[in-house]
Amino acid sequence: MELKTLLVCLTTVEHADDLMKQAVPLARRNNAHLIGMHTVEALLVYPGIAMHIPNAAFAAFNESQKEEAAKIKSVFMRHTEKETFPSEFRLLRAESVSAGERMVESARSADLVIMAQEDRDVDRGDQRNAQVQVIRESGRPVLIIPNGYDGAEVGSEVVLGWSDTREAARAAHDMLSVTKKDASVTILRVGPIQHDAMRDADGIELAESLSRHDLRVTLETRTLDGQSIADAIGKAAFEKGADLIVTGALGHSWAYDFVLGATTYALLKDAKLPVLYSK
Repeated sequence: MELKTLLVCLTTVEHADDLMKQAVPLARRNNAHLIGMHTVEALLVYPGIAMHIPNAAFAAFNESQKEEAAKIKSVFMRHTEKETFPSEFRLLRAESVSAGERMVESARSADLVIMAQEDRDVDRGDQRNAQVQVIRESGRPVLIIPNGYDGAEVGSEVVLGWSDTREAARAAHDMLSVTKKDASVTILRVGPIQHDAMRDADGIELAESLSRHDLRVTLETRTLDGQSIADAIGKAAFEKGADLIVTGALGHSWAYDFVLGATTYALLKDAKLPVLYSK
């Protein structure tokens, strides 16, 4: 599937450039409609707390929100003004819901969502854990860009974390929308036991399927050797010079979520490369 609608969630000025450096090449490659979205925080007053908030405090809060939004829009316009693909900047008010819920609502009509890695030093309180919320609830693939990332555009050298699960299968096929023609894809199975790649029927079947999309596919298995699954995937990606990691995320049962969820959260926190998550 071609990407025709991209949503980039521009939460902070500090990481807007990192996101646009990845969003613009993807939009250009697909002539996609690129939507830059920023949510304005609501100043909530709880009725159970007896306190008076002066009008000046409301005015100062609103002014700071406007200034932040204007700076983010300026970054978006600087990256898109000379491009030929369609683009638009949307400013949404969180009102009585969190920024994450607004992102989920907007994400459901997009082919791909692009977000920054969480950064508690600069993220607003209502932006915390938005990445997990969008991955879990939007039903769309989510590309997370590490903070400060300045690497190549994604899609030439890909490591696909593979397991016999619905989420991994979804990730493998969502990956096709972001890979370049003739991209190199490593299907990587990581586990406590070394599997024989030549007897991995599911892996071989997937490799053949992806090859029909003109991708250069290899199948590889690795043991953990005392590492976490996330560390093993990250190490393999580094060794192969990958520009993208692809993985299933947050399984459907609580037991499975406990196992794969740990990998998802570790990658969300520590990945040094862009990661495409599918649920």
